[in-house]
Formats: sequence, C-alpha cells, structure tokens
Amino acid sequence: MPALPTPRTTRRRRSLSSVVQTHSEDSPLTAEAEAPPSRAGVAGSALTSDAVAAHVRLIAEQGYTIVDNAIDLNLIDALDADLGRLEVDLGIVPADNLFEGSRTVRIYNLLVHGSLYEQIPVYPSILPICEGVLDPGLLVSSLSSIAIGPEETPQPIHADDQIIPLPKPHPPTVCNTMWALTDFTEANGATRIIPGTHLANESPDLVSQYDSIPAEMERGSVLVWHGSLWHGGGANTTDTRRVGIAMNYCAGYIRQQENQQLGIPRDTARRFPRRLQELVDTASTTVSLAISTRRSLPPCSWTTTPRAP
Repeated sequence: MPALPTPRTTRRRRSLSSVVQTHSEDSPLTAEAEAPPSRAGVAGSALTSDAVAAHVRLIAEQGYTIVDNAIDLNLIDALDADLGRLEVDLGIVPADNLFEGSRTVRIYNLLVHGSLYEQIPVYPSILPICEGVLDPGLLVSSLSSIAIGPEETPQPIHADDQIIPLPKPHPPTVCNTMWALTDFTEANGATRIIPGTHLANESPDLVSQYDSIPAEMERGSVLVWHGSLWHGGGANTTDTRRVGIAMNYCAGYIRQQENQQLGIPRDTARRFPRRLQELVDTASTTVSLAISTRRSLPPCSWTTTPRAP
C-alpha cells in the first residue's frame, strides 16, 4: 500500500508490525483498502441486503467502511442548524483537555434534545450495518456531536473498546459511526484511521505516534467502524469547523458510555418509537432475547406508567 502520511505530532512512533496479526499477503494492512459498495438511489433510503452484507464484510476485513450518500441532506441541514442553537442555549464550550480537545465543541446526550435526534439511532441506511457487526440486540452507547474547530491539534490515537478487559483481537463489542454534517477532509480534521488494527493483539497507548490515513468523505456520508479499530480526530488546519455526529452502539452485554436509563427522562423515553426504546433500554438481556427470537415483549418497564397498587 502507498506510504501513509506522517502525523503532525512529535510523540514516539511505534511500528504496527509487532501488534497486528497479518494473516496473508492480502490482509488489510498490506493491501489497498477495498472500496465500499457504491450508494445508489435516494439519500437516506434503506440499503439492500446485499449492500448491508458488503459493508459488514468490509468492517470485518479492514475495520471500517464509509457509506456514501447515506443521510438525507435535509436532515443534515436541520441537525447542523439545531446543534448551533444548542451550543448557544446550553453555553457549551470546549472541554480543553488532551483527549476531547481545546478547540473542539462536544454536545452529549443528544436524545434528550428533541425528536430531530431520535431519527439518528434507527436510521435505515446505517442501523442494519451496525446490527450486522454486533447483532439486533445492540444498544445505544452514546449520541453526541463533535465540532473540530480551526487550529485544533490531532486527538491521540485510541480504540473505543480499549477499556474493556478482553484479550485482543476479539469479536466486536462496539460498533461506532460518524455522520458527516460537513465535508470531512484531511485539512479540516477528518477522522484518522489505521486500517486493519481491529486485528491487533493490543490497544494503542495515548503517548505514541502512529501512521494513519484520513477517512475523507462528503457531507451526508457516514463512517462506520469496529470498536477495536485504532483511530482519532484529525488536526484542523482550515478556517472552518469540521462537524460530525458520533452515533455509538455497543453489544447488549456491554456497559454503555452514557447510561440511557438515567440520562433520558421517563416522559421523554415513553414517547420514543418502539425500536428506539429497545435500543436505549438497559434491560438488554430480555430485549436482546426477544429481538433475536422475534418474540413480542410487553412495554419496557421504565417507559410505562407504574400500575396503581
């Protein structure tokens, strides 16, 4: 594969050859990344079963895929505008730390901020891919926005599942997505990825420098990746923001990043569509069993009014 771009940090560089298990000369780290399936039809429409399977296969092989033309641009416009409103109304400012950035604005727990955000976890062109990586009993782990501002520096390379104490490589426990509300370019801070590192036998450390490539994509596209993939936000050397939405899922037996049962008021969750209630319900074992066996369940206990004694 072509030489990877040199990161702009000065941290110690580590070779990937000692930690990545390459199984053949055609492994993701030694060959060009395979192009994702072409996206035809109306933006935001459901994918065919063949297209879903192709994206799931790419994630298994190289650790990620990009779904072009995935989201209706009217929804992209609405989300972008409303995030601007929330930033002002809530007084959101950068966290100013190494991991979250000093010029990056993040708004967390978006499901409490209106029906506009309820469309994201169940979006028909993306959810089936994540179900294919995990299974239909997956849960919403977190839903947040990430706006990387001008002069932001690169985020440390990390894996989203590295705090889970399981030997690596292991079957996926996390499947995360990044919705592009603006174009993602190398210059404006596109997510940087290291293809094939979901097969590594360890996680990256936050003080080392690694070769990586930018996951460039057009506005309305979505990056989907295996939770073990090594990645990080890029540096923004432009004069405009790079805005994305991080829609993160986890397997039903994994603790969520955001506790949805505590973070979402009962009255809000009670009006969610049924599938969204299943995705945020912390009674994951029962819900997962029902989904996998296609059996019906009574309404989730925390979204229904308790019976009178």
